[in-house]
Amino acid sequence: MSQVADALAEIKRGADEILVEKELIEKLKLGRPLRIKLGADPTAPDIHLGHTVILNKMRQFQQLGHDVTFLIGDFTAMVGDPTGKNATRPPLTKEQVLKNAESYTEQVFKILDPKKTKIEFNSTWLEKLGAVGMIKLASSLTVARMLERDDFKKRYAGGQPIAIHEFLYPLLQGYDSVAMETDVELGGTDQKFNLLMGRELQKANGQKPQCVIMMPLLEGLDGVKKMSKSANNYIGINDVPTEMFGKIMSISDVLMWRYYELLSFRPLQEIEQFKTDIENGANPRDIKILLAKEIIARFHSEDDAQKAHQDFIDRFQKGAMPDEMPELTLIAMPIANLLKEAGLVSSTSDAHRMIKQGAVKIDGEKLTEKTFQAAVGETNVYQVGKRKFARITIENLV
Repeated sequence: MSQVADALAEIKRGADEILVEKELIEKLKLGRPLRIKLGADPTAPDIHLGHTVILNKMRQFQQLGHDVTFLIGDFTAMVGDPTGKNATRPPLTKEQVLKNAESYTEQVFKILDPKKTKIEFNSTWLEKLGAVGMIKLASSLTVARMLERDDFKKRYAGGQPIAIHEFLYPLLQGYDSVAMETDVELGGTDQKFNLLMGRELQKANGQKPQCVIMMPLLEGLDGVKKMSKSANNYIGINDVPTEMFGKIMSISDVLMWRYYELLSFRPLQEIEQFKTDIENGANPRDIKILLAKEIIARFHSEDDAQKAHQDFIDRFQKGAMPDEMPELTLIAMPIANLLKEAGLVSSTSDAHRMIKQGAVKIDGEKLTEKTFQAAVGETNVYQVGKRKFARITIENLV
């Protein structure tokens, strides 16, 4: 295979869609480093494994010798990306955005090479647009065209309000590509409208349109919803190694292959061999352990990965309890309320469901009574599922 063909094969790995692939091939043939852009609005301070799917693709471009810019949307974050939202996002203050941006940049360098990564803030050029520039930018698109966007269409049809400033967001993101003269922009599949806006505005400004590479959205631990903190189905890259290991081991055997495809740096041939090994009788758990150790080593260290594995063996294969866990003192109350107060479940209904499933233990013994209530003065270890523990002492209500 030629050098361009090799590079294209690596770029296409895990990608959902490339627009336009023929144009990307022509850009790769130019023989110069391409300008690669990935924008992120720092609307929250933490990055989870779902975010790293795109960051991993950016890392591949770095390894291929291209110029990579991680764009902090400090200006656009104050507008709020309406993508996938059924209501107007509350605007963030400048202080909130900058605080989150500082945390973002620190975390992305766990994936990207800091020496090969340029950090930009889109306020650099968007603040200079001014009222006249903003009006000119707004004239680039009609309301009818904007309402073709799926989330806007649904909100409009359902009588949900759409604020005027939300129409500006795709235009501002598109203008980022004009200001940066981007060759390739990366984004999730939910960003298609915004990403293509960059192509349109570049054409209108006499530039060659950028190519767009869309990466799939990683499913969370439940295997259904996309990974997000709000859905509580995420693995944070700053999670402690033991927590990270336990979460990865909790995913289904089917979902494991999706994580291998989008998160692992192992060669595709090796992953295919894993599938063959399982067909021939290998235990999927052992293959999942390799994935967990690879990811933990990436964000922590090889030593942390080994210790997390050993902790997993001690706790779940030998039935041991962790040495450290939250210690709480609570008043006597029904078990469902107790588990909720201890933070072991999200709600009392969740507690009843976990008890019914046999997922609640007290001092290692499975609890079957929904009406159980601990006596005053007792101290016990409460466990929900495989990873949540708390040592709780019951005291009198004063």
